[in-house]
Amino acid sequence: MAWYVLCRRLAVPRRPRLPVVLWTREDGDTGPGQRRRKSAPREQEEEDEEEEEGELVGRPSAWLEYRVPYCPSAYHLPSPGRAPSPAAGEPAEEPDPQGAWQGGNPYSVSCSRRLSSSQNTLLDLAFSPARAGLGPQQSAPARAPELDYDSLEDPRAFQSSRPEYRQLCHDLAERPPPLAAQRAFLLLHRVAVLKGGLQPDGVAALLAELGRLPPELQAPVRGDPRFSMLCRLAAESLPRFSDAQLLDVLRAFVRLGLPPGHSMLALYEAECRRRACQLRRADLLLAADLWRCLGRSVPQFLEQVCSRVGHCLPELGSHELVQLLYLIGEGRRAPADLLPRLEGALLRCAEQLGPEEVGAVSLGLFKSQSALSQGAVCRLADRALELLPDMSNAALVSVLKLLRFSHLYHKGLLSALAAEVPRRAPALGAPALMHVALACSSLRFVDERVLEAVAAEVPALAPHCRSKDAAKLLWAFCSLGYQPSNAPAFLCSLTQQLRARAPEFERYPEHLLTGLLALAFVGRFPRDLLGLALSPRLVRRAAEVPHLELLNDLLTLDGTVGLELPDWDGPRLPAELRQEAVRRLWDFAQKNQLQRPELREAEALMGELLQGAHFVRRRMILPHTRSVDLEVHLDPAGRPAPLGTPLPQDPSGGRPLPRGWEEDSAGVPITDGLLAQLLDTSPTGAQERQAPDLADGTLGFPTGAPPPPPPGAPCKLAVQVSSRNHYCYSSRLLLGLHAMKRRQLALAGYRAVELPPWEWLPLLRRSRTEKLAYLHCKVFGAPE
Repeated sequence: MAWYVLCRRLAVPRRPRLPVVLWTREDGDTGPGQRRRKSAPREQEEEDEEEEEGELVGRPSAWLEYRVPYCPSAYHLPSPGRAPSPAAGEPAEEPDPQGAWQGGNPYSVSCSRRLSSSQNTLLDLAFSPARAGLGPQQSAPARAPELDYDSLEDPRAFQSSRPEYRQLCHDLAERPPPLAAQRAFLLLHRVAVLKGGLQPDGVAALLAELGRLPPELQAPVRGDPRFSMLCRLAAESLPRFSDAQLLDVLRAFVRLGLPPGHSMLALYEAECRRRACQLRRADLLLAADLWRCLGRSVPQFLEQVCSRVGHCLPELGSHELVQLLYLIGEGRRAPADLLPRLEGALLRCAEQLGPEEVGAVSLGLFKSQSALSQGAVCRLADRALELLPDMSNAALVSVLKLLRFSHLYHKGLLSALAAEVPRRAPALGAPALMHVALACSSLRFVDERVLEAVAAEVPALAPHCRSKDAAKLLWAFCSLGYQPSNAPAFLCSLTQQLRARAPEFERYPEHLLTGLLALAFVGRFPRDLLGLALSPRLVRRAAEVPHLELLNDLLTLDGTVGLELPDWDGPRLPAELRQEAVRRLWDFAQKNQLQRPELREAEALMGELLQGAHFVRRRMILPHTRSVDLEVHLDPAGRPAPLGTPLPQDPSGGRPLPRGWEEDSAGVPITDGLLAQLLDTSPTGAQERQAPDLADGTLGFPTGAPPPPPPGAPCKLAVQVSSRNHYCYSSRLLLGLHAMKRRQLALAGYRAVELPPWEWLPLLRRSRTEKLAYLHCKVFGAPE
C-alpha cells in the first residue's frame, strides 16, 4: 500500500499515460514468481488512465518484487547542510560533493545496481556517484553555443535564413509548450514505479516530454534521483532506440540544459559514432549540431561526419555545405584531404550564399584554420562585398577574420570599410571592434576613417574589455604606428584596463606581453606592468606554455628596457633565458631571413665594394628586434674598418690600413651619366618609385632620429635590406616593430642605412656596376 499512499500524497487528479507494464498469471504458472509482461497499447492510454490506478492498487501480488519505500524526502529538496538518512538495511553512501540530491537517493543503491548487468562496466562507471555531476575530472571541453562573445550576436543566425535548415539543425530559440510542474514530477514518479518495465519507446517519450520543462524547473528535475534513474534506463535502452528516437533524446538533453561534461553523454557519443555509417546525411548533420548545442566536443564523430558527407559534396545543397562548414569551425579542425573538395563545392555555391551564410562560412574556415586558395577566399570576399549592406555586424566581423587569416588584401572590401565601420561602430562591442582593428593590422591597412571610428568607441568600452581585447587593440593600433587624434585617452584607457585585469595574467601571460610590446612600439613604458611581466613568477609561468614561444616576447621586452630605460632597477630576464632566446632566433634567421636573395646579393656586393668580406658582417645587431642587418664600421676618416677591431678615435692611432687602401676605397667611379641612369630607374612593383636622395645615406630614417655622427667620429652602420612587409600597405610608414628598431639602433650608437625594396629590388635586375654605384652612395654618400 506504500505506492497508494504516495499517489494520494501527490494529490494528482489525472496521471499521464505511459506504456504500462502489467503482470498476469498464465495457465500453468506454478507460483507468483512466474509471470509474463504485457504492455498496454498506446492508443488505449487515455481511456485506461483511471482504470489503471484501481487495477494496480487492487492487485498487490503483482508488485511483490517492486518494493518502493515511502520516502517523501526523495521528492523534495533537503535542507542545506542536512543529508537524508539511508534506507534501512542499506549502506550509507558518502556525500556527493557536486550536489545534495545524490546522497539521499533510495534508488541509486538498491535499483540502479540491479539494472546494470555485470558486464556493462562502462555504464556502471558512467553512473557512479563520483562521476554523477560536473567536476574537475570531466574530459570534454564545453563551449557555450548560444552567443559568440566576439560579436555579442548569435553565430547561428544563418540557420534562420532558409527553411531547409530545420532538418539539419536544432533551433535554440524554438521551445515546445512548457510542461507543468505537477506533470513533470508525476512523470518522474512513473519512472520510480515502472523502473525496468519501461520499454525504449516509453523511455524516449518520457525524456522528450521532460524536454518541455521551463528553464526554472530544469535544475530541480536534473537533480531529482528519479531523473538519474531515467537516464540510466535510457542508457540501457540506447542500442534499441531508433535513429529518430536517438535524435529526440539528444534534443531533450539540449532543452534540459544537460551539462556537457555529464559522463552519461559519452555513451551517446559512442552510439552516434557506431551509427555514423547508417544515419542519413541530414540526420548526421543534425546529430553533430545537437552535440554542438550541448557544448560537448566530439572530434571523432565530427571526423566521421566529414568523411561521410565529404564523399557526396557534389550532391550537397548550399545549406548543407554551410552547415557542414559551421560544424567544422566549431570542431576547430578540418580533415586535410577534405579541403580541396570543399573549396570546389564552395566556389560552385558561392553565388547562392546569403549574407549571413557568407559570414558563417568565413567563420568556419577561420576557426578551423582551413587555408583555401587566394582565389577561393577572394571569391568569398567578392560575394561579401555584394551583400555588404544586408550583412549583420557579426557576419562582417567573420569575413574580416577570414581575410586576416588568409592575408588577403581585398581592395574593394577594405575600401568599403571606410563607410561601413563608422556607421556600425557604435553598435559594436569591444571584441568586435578589436577584430576590426586586428584585421587592419594584419593586412597592414591604414585608413584614418576606420581607425578613428574604432578609437572613438574604445575609451567608453575599455572597462568592459577582457585582457585579450585590451592587449590586441593596443597591438593593432601600435603595430600600425597609428595614434588616434580624436581619442587622446585611447592608449591610457587600455593601459589602465591592463592594470585592472592583472589577475588574469597568471593564466594568460601572453596578453600582458602583447600589450606591453605594442606600447613599446610607440615609446610608452608603464613601469609597473613591465615589472610584472619580467618578474620571476610571470617569467616562469610564460615558460610553461612553450607552444606560444613567449620567450621571444620576453627577450624583446627585456632588450627594450635595457636600451630605453637606462635607470631601470626592476627585474630583468635571466642571462640563461636571454641566451636561449637569442639562439632560437638565430636558428630561425638562418633558415629564413639569411636565405633571402636580396640580402645575400647585398652582402656579396658590399664585400666587393669594401674590398674584403672582413669589412661586412651579417648579424642580429639587436637580437631582441628579431631581424638581421649588415654591419659596417667606418673609422673617423670615413674609411671602412675591419669588423672585430675597435674603432680608433684618432686616425693616427688606429690600426694600419691595408696598403693601397686610399686608392682602392673609392670603389666604382660614379659618373654623371650613371647617376642620371640610377635616378631614372623605376621599379616594376605596385608602388610608384621615388628617386633616392643620394645626398642622404639614411633614406627612410624615422623622424626625430639623431643625425649622422660629426666628421672625425667613428661610425657604425647598420645596413638594412628591408622588405615591403616592414611597411604599411601602399605606404612609406614603417610598422611598429621596425620603427622601434630604428629608434633603438640610434640609441645603441648605429646609423641606419636602408636599402628599401622599391629601390633595391629593381636594381637586382640591373648591371653589377649600377648596383655597386648605388651601394657606394648609400654607404659613403654622393660624390662632391
